[in-house]
This record gives sequence, structure tokens and C-alpha cells, in this order.
Amino acid sequence: MTKSTLILLSLLFVFFQALGQKADQPSVTTMEETGLWFGAYLKIQFSPKLGYYGEHHWRVRNSLDDVWSFYGRKRQMYNRFGLNIFFNEYFEGVIGPTLVLNFTPEPGNPEYEKVTYEPRIWHQWLLKMPQIGRFKIYHQFRFEHRWKRKNDVNAEYKYTNRYRYKLFAYIPLNTKKIKPKTFFFSPSAELFMHSGKSIGANPMEDFRTYNGFGYVLNQNITFFVGHMYTLGQKTSGYEYRSSNILRFNVFIGLDTQKAENTIPKINLGY
Repeated sequence: MTKSTLILLSLLFVFFQALGQKADQPSVTTMEETGLWFGAYLKIQFSPKLGYYGEHHWRVRNSLDDVWSFYGRKRQMYNRFGLNIFFNEYFEGVIGPTLVLNFTPEPGNPEYEKVTYEPRIWHQWLLKMPQIGRFKIYHQFRFEHRWKRKNDVNAEYKYTNRYRYKLFAYIPLNTKKIKPKTFFFSPSAELFMHSGKSIGANPMEDFRTYNGFGYVLNQNITFFVGHMYTLGQKTSGYEYRSSNILRFNVFIGLDTQKAENTIPKINLGY
């Protein structure tokens, strides 16, 4: 049994243990949000070992009076930066800062601040498996250290750690391998756990499935559109919230090395 398989089984054990909490209470799931997320991902390789990684997101959510409207309120502006380290062909890491702007859940309500700022430090480890047929499979481990506060006026910052594991794949549809002019399908599943003084009966922050289709325009640009479903645990431990999000992304990969060494940079851990 491989090390990554052991880690996955451990995370799944914690996940199902979280789902089983408060067994004496009936589980309740409420669909609370729909939204549109727009993302730009930038990856620049400076040398065989080092590069720059960036993510920039604009997120909106449904109006207060229609949960299925997908649009109506600003949700977040999300900026993540990092130093990309390439250890070998199958393993790379990123470390850097993040700044998230969280907008008020009720525009015009004086009980909420219009925007709060959420700084983070994050690091990520990406394992790339050898291609099997048309399948290219990835294991992504991401860790975030967050200072976050609610939009309530005078709310205090709370420190939490977040632990994420994502399993995803790229499956080319019109070619055998990913290359320019390739259409591809990408399924993924990601588990979010978190810890901190403010976390009690709700260790499972989120579980996401994100599936969609992409197109590799050329060596530097890839487009991707997909649907994401989320399931998150509320503070009670037996209540859950879910959401449906449509995501639209562009991936920009640049390589300052010789042109013949470049490949389409789509493995960005979206």
C-alpha cells in the first residue's frame, strides 16, 4: 500500500467520523448558496527548479431573496501567491501568502462591515502520477494558516488551520495526451478539514466535487468551465450546508527557459 493511499484512507476515516458525529441528532442538510466564480491562474517557470504561482478569483453569490439566482451579491476577492518549487517530474510544492476580501452577506445592513480582510499563509504539495492510458491523475495536499473574522461589526479575528486533500484527473478527449488543441474532461473530489480554538463539533469544513471541461488553446493558455457542489459541516456538528457553483477559469503558463522545453501548463491545482 502506497504512502498516498494511507494518507487518503486516514482522511476518509476522519471525514466519515465527522459525518457520524451527533448520531443522536438527525442529520439536516440545507442548500444555502449558488454562485459564479471566475478565476485566473498564473504559473511562470524561471528555472528547472523554481517558478512563480498565482491565483486570482472574483466570486459572486445569489441574491438574498432567490437562492437559485447565482448572482446578486459580491462574495469574495481572492488572491494567492507563491514560490513554486519543482523537485522532479512527479513532485512539486508551493509556499506563499494569501489575501482574501470577504464582502458583507447583507449589503446595506449596518450590522455588517462592507468588507473584511483575511490573511493566510499556505503551502501545497502536488504529486503527479505516471499517465495510465489517457488518464493523468494527481494528488494535491494543501495547508492553510488563516486569520479570519466575520463581517459582524467589531468581530474578532480567529486563527484556524485548514487541511485539504484533492484527487483529480485530466482525461484528453480528442487526443491521447494533453497538448495544444486538446479538449479534456477533469473530475475532482476534495476534502477540507480544519482545527483551532473556535472549531468544536465541526471538524469537516467542506467536501467538494468539481467536474468540468477544458480546452488547451496553445502552449500558454488553457480554458476551463465546470460545476462545483459543496457540502460543509455547521457548528452544531449534525447540520450541513450545501452549494452549487459554476466556475469559469483561465490558466496561463509561461516558461522563461528555452521554448522547446515548454509544455501546456494546466496542472495548476484549480
